Amino acid sequence: MSEAHTSTPRCVALVGPYLSGKTTLLESLLHVCGARSRKGSVGDGSSVGDTSAEAKSRKMGVDLNLAHGSFMDDEWRFIDCPGSVELRQDMMDALSVADAAVVVCEPEIERAAVIAPVLKYLEDAGVPHVLFINKMDDTENRVRDVLAALQAHSSLPLVLRQVPIRDGEDVTGYYDLVSERAYHYKEGEASDLIPLPESMTGRAEEARAEMLESLADFDDALLEKLIEETRPDKSEVYADLAADLSGNLIMPVVLGAALHDNGVHRLLKLLRHEVPEVAATAERKGLGGGGEALAQVFKTAHVPHVGKLSLARVFRGRIKDGETLNGCRVSGLLRLRGAETTKLADAGAGDLVAFGRMEDVRAGDVLTPSGAKLDVLGWPDALAPVYAFAINTQDRNDDVKLSGALQKMCEEDRALTVAHVADTRQMLLRGQGEMHLSIAFDRLASRYGIKATRDRPAVPYKETIRKPAVEHGRFKRQTGGHGQFGDVHIEIRPLPRGKGFAFEDKIFGGHIPRQYIPAVEDGVKDYLARGPLGFPVVDVAVTLTNGSYHSVDSSEAAFKQAARIAMSEAMPKCEPVLLEPIAEVRISVPSEFTSKVNAIVSSRRGQLLGFDARPGWKGWDEVTAHMPEAELADLIIELRSATLGLGTFTTRFDHLTELMGREAERVVQTRGAAAQ
Repeated sequence: MSEAHTSTPRCVALVGPYLSGKTTLLESLLHVCGARSRKGSVGDGSSVGDTSAEAKSRKMGVDLNLAHGSFMDDEWRFIDCPGSVELRQDMMDALSVADAAVVVCEPEIERAAVIAPVLKYLEDAGVPHVLFINKMDDTENRVRDVLAALQAHSSLPLVLRQVPIRDGEDVTGYYDLVSERAYHYKEGEASDLIPLPESMTGRAEEARAEMLESLADFDDALLEKLIEETRPDKSEVYADLAADLSGNLIMPVVLGAALHDNGVHRLLKLLRHEVPEVAATAERKGLGGGGEALAQVFKTAHVPHVGKLSLARVFRGRIKDGETLNGCRVSGLLRLRGAETTKLADAGAGDLVAFGRMEDVRAGDVLTPSGAKLDVLGWPDALAPVYAFAINTQDRNDDVKLSGALQKMCEEDRALTVAHVADTRQMLLRGQGEMHLSIAFDRLASRYGIKATRDRPAVPYKETIRKPAVEHGRFKRQTGGHGQFGDVHIEIRPLPRGKGFAFEDKIFGGHIPRQYIPAVEDGVKDYLARGPLGFPVVDVAVTLTNGSYHSVDSSEAAFKQAARIAMSEAMPKCEPVLLEPIAEVRISVPSEFTSKVNAIVSSRRGQLLGFDARPGWKGWDEVTAHMPEAELADLIIELRSATLGLGTFTTRFDHLTELMGREAERVVQTRGAAAQ
């Protein structure tokens, strides 16, 4: 086995589902690397990642956590990514700068599907990844059964590197299929070398043969040796494993229990010999070759008493504190370990650092001294929102403060957006789920001292009319000086759905001077902003047919008011009807949950349009439906509850449709009560 040493730090992201044990694995990695003398615990809030109040109160990671350590003279940079599906934007962004990922999962066959979205993203992004099956000390499942369940959700072959050694039901060690050595776990220490139990000889040979057959699919020379029943040299096997991992052809699988440091030394050794260097990652991102220093920002953080930090990976060259990148001066160069910071004079290729107070820099930016524009591969799009709250301040004096705080929070978290909805006059905070937005509200309070209210987003109902009407409107007021006089005759008629609003005048012979006609249209539009049912009116045409004026008392304001009077008299006679917005919804779930999705759609007044295989996703379906927008507010909560957290959806406005009966009455009554 090669003992090649790399002089540049390599970066590994820890990813995987919530509760898989990523943060515990990070603590174990840092302990084995000697970076922490005492392991922290998620339970008591002492882990590297448990620095924020939001993380401690939820006993889970809610941010990217950076750490570093050294193992056998190799420098490592670790990024612990949140496991919640609602916080996966951070995971996606972090993977854009990582050399490889360690996917952490539990040995639970019935929950194997929860790993599917992570694996699919890694495969699409071309990031090499290793699977660490954690919590092997607490399972009775056979490894081969767990692998079979996981393989159904990966397009890459899973290549088992170890088989467990059991003492009764307890996993006490492992047999390494490459080195052909057996080890016994020791709590908090490197494992002891032991003889392979005779009872395991057959299983070990079978598993090793399966591993070699998987590697032979990508190596003709190895395939030839297997056909000739020639035992390949171990160095050849190690070389194949490294090449296949770097090429994203396989997913190596190792076992362990991070809580007890079991398997963590073996994992670090695998990473040391098989994870590609930063130069290979730069090549994969389209940044190969020489040139000036270059770094990519993957995360923005606004830290109290410190200011804005731009977390970045240096891909080539050296960057110094005080240097100018893309026209912005680096005001502080830091290395992070959780909330701890270390000042640096400079940072070289492979390093993971934070640049201080680069106000114009955003996540995804590629920084160079020249500021040259570069096309870099692998930067993910921001996730589309699936959940929202209407947000307001409890104290109106905090309104300006709220705007600034939300701007910073959206810069930190690209999956968080703010939108002002004109129809409902609400400001919406949008994100990936109820917990995601709950974290945001907590941060508003803890970081910025803003107490904000949250409400269900209002549905942008509209109204229209079913029949035409003719009306006369006159506004006359006499004061001490000039009076006010405007007189109009209008016709109102319905338009086909989706045609909006049309205004026409048929004034001839100077009954109304031309300069007053725009004021009539303005008065009509003013009224249509809130019709007789209390909602904006659409799909109507108004024609000005006649009128009269006074040479002294008429004015634009008078004709505008006359038009409003005519509209208010006519519209209730036109049989106004409520219009409900309908969205086209595309729901993506594993095929085993498709029937549940159909039931959810039907229970929410949806109309199923059909379903098909989700493009590019093995074993997933995409269900298409028309659903009322009123039913979408908490759809993601029910969907995830029914699908192990895997279901997601996209939506777009499709059309308006008439809403009748009790539901329409309830909406109108609610609107009327809110207006009082």
